[in-house]
Amino acid sequence: MELSWNRKDLLCLYDLSAEEITFILDTAAEFKKVSERRVKKVPALRGKTVVNFFVEPSTRTRVSFELAEQRLSADIVNMAADSSSLRKGETLLDTVKNIEALQVDLIVMRHSAPGAQDFIARHVRCGVINAGDGAHSHPTQALLDLFTIREKKGSFKGLKVTILGDILHSRVARGDLWGLLKLGAEVTLCGPATLVPREFESIGVRVCHDLRSGLENADVVNLLRIQHERQTAGFFPSTGEYAKFFGLNMETVKYLKPDALIMHPGPINRDVELASALADGPQSVILEQVTNGLAVRMAVLFLVAGCVR
Repeated sequence: MELSWNRKDLLCLYDLSAEEITFILDTAAEFKKVSERRVKKVPALRGKTVVNFFVEPSTRTRVSFELAEQRLSADIVNMAADSSSLRKGETLLDTVKNIEALQVDLIVMRHSAPGAQDFIARHVRCGVINAGDGAHSHPTQALLDLFTIREKKGSFKGLKVTILGDILHSRVARGDLWGLLKLGAEVTLCGPATLVPREFESIGVRVCHDLRSGLENADVVNLLRIQHERQTAGFFPSTGEYAKFFGLNMETVKYLKPDALIMHPGPINRDVELASALADGPQSVILEQVTNGLAVRMAVLFLVAGCVR
């Protein structure tokens, strides 16, 4: 029986089956073909209204969603927390319920509180797409990473993927690892012990705190941004120290397979977690991730909108 999509929300890859994830990736592959045409716009969401409600700042994700919505011919409204009634003391739910009362179809939402979108989705009839919630989940980033890996490597079965960096605070890492595990990849989490606690082993991933061990035999390495705002918390002594022991550079890249993919969700701290020469080198698929993000978000918007009553 052919799989169909029946969810009005996309909140976390943990909720999805391997078949549902594959269905999104297959749909995104079709939308990528649209983006490669001379005329890149389709009427798939004509007559639908999408509100981009970003309570937490964003550049890449927001621009990618906006462009995806434009390509699908949706009507778009952009909102930010500092220009909403949240500043006047209105609750998040009241703000969103008032948005819904305007007969919108979809809300694309980013929020700093983990679980905020899950809470909202339970109280509204319109579709909710999670564009990032604290350190919890960022499903479209995970999907574009999976799409890029599948495009380059073909299959996930037995593929060795290392996620390197600040796992503890990363919604990207959590989304990626759930998707990778469901699709059959072998996942290693690598970084300082303060940022990659052993507790992650309980979900079926390998944890290591030695760069060479983390990189050897990897088919893919996804590097996570070192967040300068975390420095005051003392998770590691300095960015220089981190670069020395966990940075991917012209020496440490030799631990990887010659055909290994180098990925990064951006923005990059050049010459900290990743050397500039590698970020711009032949193994890097960083800009392809950005391109694929557009196709993935078009697919997600299209599928979720189809389930909104």
